[in-house]
Amino acid sequence: MSHKGTHGTNVSGSGDSEDKRYAAGENEQTLTTRQGHPIRDNQNSRTVGNRGPATLENYQLIEKLSHFDRERIPERVVHARGTGAHGYFETYGKLGDEPVEKYTRAKVFSGTGKQTPVFVRFSTVTHGKDSPETMRDPRGFAVKFYTEDGNWDLVGNNLKIFFIRDAIKFPDLIHAFKPDPVTNRQDTERIFDFISHTPEAMHMITFLFSPWGIPANYRQMQGSGVNTYKWINKDSDAFLVKYHWEPKQGIKNLTQKQAEEIQAKNISHATQDLYEAIESGNYPEWELCIQIIEDGEHPELDFDPLDDTKIWPEDQFPFLPVGKMVLDKNPSNVFAETEQVAFGTGVLVDGLDFSDDKMLQGRTFSYSDTQRHRVGTNYLQLPINAPKKHVATNQRDGQMAYHVDVAPGQNPHVNYEPSSLGGLQEAHDHPKPHQPYVEGNVKKEKIDRTNDFKQAGERYRLLEDWERDELIQNLVDGLKCCHHTVQTKMIELLTQCDFDYSNRVANGIGLLMHDDGSLEIEMGAEMTPTYGKLPKEGGSPLGSNKAADAVEEANEKGHDAHPY
Repeated sequence: MSHKGTHGTNVSGSGDSEDKRYAAGENEQTLTTRQGHPIRDNQNSRTVGNRGPATLENYQLIEKLSHFDRERIPERVVHARGTGAHGYFETYGKLGDEPVEKYTRAKVFSGTGKQTPVFVRFSTVTHGKDSPETMRDPRGFAVKFYTEDGNWDLVGNNLKIFFIRDAIKFPDLIHAFKPDPVTNRQDTERIFDFISHTPEAMHMITFLFSPWGIPANYRQMQGSGVNTYKWINKDSDAFLVKYHWEPKQGIKNLTQKQAEEIQAKNISHATQDLYEAIESGNYPEWELCIQIIEDGEHPELDFDPLDDTKIWPEDQFPFLPVGKMVLDKNPSNVFAETEQVAFGTGVLVDGLDFSDDKMLQGRTFSYSDTQRHRVGTNYLQLPINAPKKHVATNQRDGQMAYHVDVAPGQNPHVNYEPSSLGGLQEAHDHPKPHQPYVEGNVKKEKIDRTNDFKQAGERYRLLEDWERDELIQNLVDGLKCCHHTVQTKMIELLTQCDFDYSNRVANGIGLLMHDDGSLEIEMGAEMTPTYGKLPKEGGSPLGSNKAADAVEEANEKGHDAHPY
């Protein structure tokens, strides 16, 4: 029998990991090694004489340094820069004015006023862990719901659409937006080279290069599941759904100039804003809204409802509120929670399901796969990732296994199923499964209704005048230094979106556009007045138009110093 919380070193039996015993002279504030050895000198390593050398058997020094050497895990390939917070989701028990159970049997949405704990991670997509939060970049908006039926992860972005509709292109997209493998800097020529061959990206580009590409902070930012999912009701009827988070604090975006001014002062302004708001009791809230339509291909639409480069028009598919989310607690340790939290689009509970969205299906493999690589085989045993409910599995061992999912009364010798010897058993309830019908030849083809340009043109025309001006200026700044072939291909794509859109960009980069859409270099065309020196090779980072100036300024303005 162990004596938890008592003094002394004697214990009967094996004890357990929760024993809290103290050696002579110890109390609960005493510093120890990971092995529980009291540390009596944390200022000096063990050496031969007071000048050294150090001795190899210095266990405390070796443990301290070797753990420090391993304090960082591989950062996320995308969404590396992020911050997070705890909170809760409160369901309205209705979808609009109707009982939510009509559409889904997911318990997280049933029962008016029921609260479910959540953890949210906001992020930027492209750049590294300590990059500025003012970069022109989509923002991640990922929510982990700790539901009574297990975890549900709703992983999305601030923008409602994406660049591509097939996951096979995702590595290419990210490579184009990541720093050049030779120069190690983001290069708009590489980005537009890829985008100019990707017509479906024009809708997203229209958002990204407008002020919507730089949210002012995380609190005043929309969120979206981006992909199309399914809801399943008790009769196993399926409905296609889109998820949208609408901030109750309002929405704010930044111009490129404003973002650069903020970046000069603080590269973590959005993290600071969220942390301080929660600490002061100014808890941010979002309302979760659903767009819903019966399952099917819907040939009456001029776009495929599974295409994640498209918005479902709100006049046809209204936003129906289903609940709200409140963030009211900051992490107690950023690494243990915000960095080690692991999301996956495949983490769904009963009543929620996948659609055939090709981007979603690729994400469902990739997200969980990268977490096993990044955090470890047993990443779901970490407190931030573990469901807040009963867990009992036959999964064993692997890197960093620190407990075994053995149920009370389970035979510890049986780690398989089925068994007659006291092993785990399947759940007794059997809700009617959703069984979608699938038929067709296996092929590698685009979807039928691509319609790549209509919504991009509509978005351009819906922007306010100042937003349109900002969009044009940012595209001009990015394209000005690109190869002529890339410029021409981009103008051709923009023309199919909206003639005014392409004409303004063409004029900005010194191309004369005729009524028939043909282009020629405008003789004597001058650079856009706000544009700085062009890089000697390639383009600047996204949105920046004076990156080359900064290189020269550092040389010109740097103060001479003498060696010391």
